[in-house]
Amino acid sequence: MTETVSSILQLDEATINKIAAGEVVERPASVVKELVENAIDAGADRIEVITEGGGKNLIRVIDNGKGMTRADLGLAIQRHCTSKLDPDDLMDIRHLGFRGEALPSIGSIARLTILSRHATEPHAWEISVEGGRETDPKPAALTAGTRIDVEDLFFTTPARLKFLKTDRAENTAISDVVKRIALSNPSIRFTVTGADRSRLDYPAAKGPDAHLVRMGQVMGKAFRDNAVEIDALRDTVRLTGFAGLPTLNRANSLHQFIFVNGRPVRDKMMLGALRGAYSDFLAGGRHPCAVLFIDLDPHEVDVNVHPTKADVRFRDAGHIRGLVVGAIRQALLEAGHRSSSTGGDNTLGALRPDGMRDTQMAQGHNSAAPFRPAQPYRPQAPMDWDWRQSVYRPTQDQDEAATPGAAPAMAEQPQQGFSPFADSHDGGVPAALDVPPMQGRMADVAGPSADTRANMAEPSHEQLARPLGAPRAQIFENYILAQTDDGLVIVDQHAAHERLVYEKLKASLAKKTIARQGLLIPHVVEMEEDDVARLEEASDQLTELGLTLEAFGPGAVAVRETPAILGKPNIEALVRDIADDLAEWNKATRIEEKILHVAATMACHGSIRSGRRLRPEEMDALLREMEATPHSGQCNHGRPTYVELKLGDIERLFGRS
Repeated sequence: MTETVSSILQLDEATINKIAAGEVVERPASVVKELVENAIDAGADRIEVITEGGGKNLIRVIDNGKGMTRADLGLAIQRHCTSKLDPDDLMDIRHLGFRGEALPSIGSIARLTILSRHATEPHAWEISVEGGRETDPKPAALTAGTRIDVEDLFFTTPARLKFLKTDRAENTAISDVVKRIALSNPSIRFTVTGADRSRLDYPAAKGPDAHLVRMGQVMGKAFRDNAVEIDALRDTVRLTGFAGLPTLNRANSLHQFIFVNGRPVRDKMMLGALRGAYSDFLAGGRHPCAVLFIDLDPHEVDVNVHPTKADVRFRDAGHIRGLVVGAIRQALLEAGHRSSSTGGDNTLGALRPDGMRDTQMAQGHNSAAPFRPAQPYRPQAPMDWDWRQSVYRPTQDQDEAATPGAAPAMAEQPQQGFSPFADSHDGGVPAALDVPPMQGRMADVAGPSADTRANMAEPSHEQLARPLGAPRAQIFENYILAQTDDGLVIVDQHAAHERLVYEKLKASLAKKTIARQGLLIPHVVEMEEDDVARLEEASDQLTELGLTLEAFGPGAVAVRETPAILGKPNIEALVRDIADDLAEWNKATRIEEKILHVAATMACHGSIRSGRRLRPEEMDALLREMEATPHSGQCNHGRPTYVELKLGDIERLFGRS
């Protein structure tokens, strides 16, 4: 009787290491991450990274940590050997690197050399691994700490090289990894150098403001000047950090840094929570900027779900999401009418003569200056307000089509330009100053009429001291010019009023039961039994939002009422989206988003139109309402509603500094 040959083979150690390397080492940046995290776990306060060829030719990481003994050096390159893990509690992970796979995995696909000196050793020791083949430790020269060289990455698996990007792209990925780690470790100095890359240097920061200083170093001036502080505690979970104003947004999510117990992560749930916090402020395709730190009991989060530890899993994800969304929205609420200062900076940059564009506009504009968040804004006026009673609400006549050249009901006829000498020489321009009339867009710059000038008194010091100043003029029948104690404010009247109306509509929706419209015939939606159970369990919450439904057998629901504000919605799509929300977040966020979207549309149609002339009291009322209304610094699409130009910067444009 012949013995059957088994088709299952035992893999050799080299193959196992290559497979493990494929999980841990995706690109040169993965190697940098593993080695830098090891250096941090070793207690280093100075870490240097040197690369060549985008990290493919050389990655060198030097630290001044505690180093390794000869015995430790031999074990460090073996699989599943670590000094950072308690076998009795895999859920109590308090170090960055703990699997014991990084060094042997790297050694199987590259030429790895490690030099290290421990304080108890008379000299340093060196060990090498080339394609999985090890050498014996030998004496070497090194003052203290550890130096690791990784050369010819993926030389044993050349097919992997074809999937790498250009040297420049790989260098960018390495920089991103170091930035993320540097943000959570401000007491450590990080430098990244190389012949084919720009130098990064983040000096160590000490003291209570260390995190603030490091954020300024990494995120730059724009974030430093336009971020609000986050500090919230819910049960045993602490959330700290900084979130950018909605007007400081980007086309991608590369400026979002999230840390869980000091570990940088790219968790989908956390990124989704961040998007949810800004969903009321940003247009589609735009992303907020933020640096967030979540600290909680290690038993409440699992960091073992992915070999690179970039993903984590929370025991109560809904609790964490609610904390993130609530804390950020509260911080933005306290920011009040603040808008990003980048608009004014960009405007001044465009106006500045070419010879001045490379110089600093002010001494305080140095990107290395300490990060100091602005004080939170406190609203001065109550939120009870009816947009229909606003003194600057558009009249019915203005919303209707007007004959060409007709003026709005509440405004004077537009003039053809500023005429400072209109009261002399029979209303004309002095002969010595006789110039042809202005042409093009400048003809739209309408100065105050005679009645307006009579009513526009010189602003008082109290008016100028207000955050948005005193109105001085309206130009292009869309922008309000206001003067402050130290600068000029330009307000987009339509965008600003649109936001004001939207905030009042939201407040009204929060105070009152949402009106419901009954269906003559209930709409039956067939779906999975689990979804039906979730919807039935959340029926009370849905009723408060205007959606009344009930189970219709084991695999369907019957919808009897829908929110009146939604008009005629696609009921089936709406219910299925809500079921998906309940399955993922245990909360019906989709219907709230749709209601707010309708409110935003109503606000757009109910706000001051572009092209409408405003009286001085109307302009002043708009500015005062902006100061008293949260989130008035950006429109419903995340664009700024006003731009501020400082007097000192304006004077520098004319060489007066």
